[in-house]
Amino acid sequence: MKDRVLIANRGEIALRIIDACHQLGLQVVVIYTPGDEQSLHVKRARQEGLPCYRVSSYRDANDVLAVADETKCTAIHPGYGFFAEDFRFARRVVKRSNPLIFIGPRWEVIRDLGHKLNVKRLAYDLGIPVIPGTISPVYSELEAEAKAEELFYWQEEQKIERPRLLFKAAAGGGGMGIEEVYDLDQVRSVFRRIRAYAKRQFGDEGVVIEICLQDYHHLEVQLLGNQYNELVHFGTRNCTIQSIGHQKRIEVAPGFDPSYTHYPFDAEQVMQKIIQYSLKLATHVGYDNVGTWEWLVTRDGKAYLMEVNTRIQVENEVSACISRIKGKKTNLLVEQIRSAFGERLGYKQKDITFVGTSIEFRLIAEDTKQGFRPLSGVITRFEYPEFPWLKVSTHVPSDEPYRIPTEFDPNLALGIVWGKDTREAIERGKIFLNKVIIQGKTPQGKPLQTNIPFLKEKLGEILKF
Repeated sequence: MKDRVLIANRGEIALRIIDACHQLGLQVVVIYTPGDEQSLHVKRARQEGLPCYRVSSYRDANDVLAVADETKCTAIHPGYGFFAEDFRFARRVVKRSNPLIFIGPRWEVIRDLGHKLNVKRLAYDLGIPVIPGTISPVYSELEAEAKAEELFYWQEEQKIERPRLLFKAAAGGGGMGIEEVYDLDQVRSVFRRIRAYAKRQFGDEGVVIEICLQDYHHLEVQLLGNQYNELVHFGTRNCTIQSIGHQKRIEVAPGFDPSYTHYPFDAEQVMQKIIQYSLKLATHVGYDNVGTWEWLVTRDGKAYLMEVNTRIQVENEVSACISRIKGKKTNLLVEQIRSAFGERLGYKQKDITFVGTSIEFRLIAEDTKQGFRPLSGVITRFEYPEFPWLKVSTHVPSDEPYRIPTEFDPNLALGIVWGKDTREAIERGKIFLNKVIIQGKTPQGKPLQTNIPFLKEKLGEILKF
């Protein structure tokens, strides 16, 4: 029987998974919730005659697996978000009486690397630099206060201006469950909020307390492994342009470009160092699928491992855009699926080369001047240009009004541009942002805002310290 993949996700990532499965000759099954009736991933499935099932929620494991059994699926792709980093779901998928292939790392790897403090402990034991702070979860207010006092004192010793801390949900990710603390008087109230949020969202109320680095770039290393212990990287990317809630808005590959701007450190050396450290940890745990190692690099060139994302990411496309495997364009979703199905890579690190610069813009319905407040409403006009150097990934139809579902983040599209160098990529990014049109109305009848003005404003800052 031909392999059949259930896509347990929505929107643009569901569309990209459909394309990757088609490229590999795999059948697909699509699910959707009532709020996603208008989404292009649903419309495309119906147009192509693909099995398309309505579920109560993308987070309802029973509902999702019932569809998989009904349609005789052999594998499940979680995309990003929802079940992508839920090791309990991944374990259930592969261990139940009617097991499926989980398109992601082994559940044990998701469990071990999905917890920030466990990653910190593993990295510390391997001599990989981590951000100063707790290496065990904090559960009590008294312990949180004591650790916060110690870390504030350490920053004063280091003569750090305006010292502050980050309180994070230990099992969180994607910029969620993070709050800054400027004063010891804030510790108890912030700790209670993060602990409650962590328990509600992740089922684990453990909290991480770290110093808040204030002058840094956020870099990522894209890795791919398989069950044969083959492991390669697809370079670095820079995700420093973010919302005030630490959620990414512009991503660039490669992570630094010394031919474009000056750095107060050896940028090439730093990128190679974080790649080698990432490979070291991945090798140690036997990493066997797509994954991202997230780093913070300070102005003096010090790099600290922050966390590991055991899934495909929104921004994997910028890494794929500049990567070539034996001279051919890369599709990391295709490589991820091949790996999960037990195929060998068929190439080594020396076969992977990098060409040019790629920039990804996240187009979102939000009020960036009001704390990046997410907005809802109806999109009445959505147009974007077509260029050979541009790829737009979107689930928003352009031939009819589209109501933004209120139960999800109001992400509308990804615009990915490529240039032979950073300067050309930036110029092309300007062209794209000037030509894309998103118009609509809020439920109150006001013009719908997007973050396009913010993206234009920040484009000139990419890659620069």
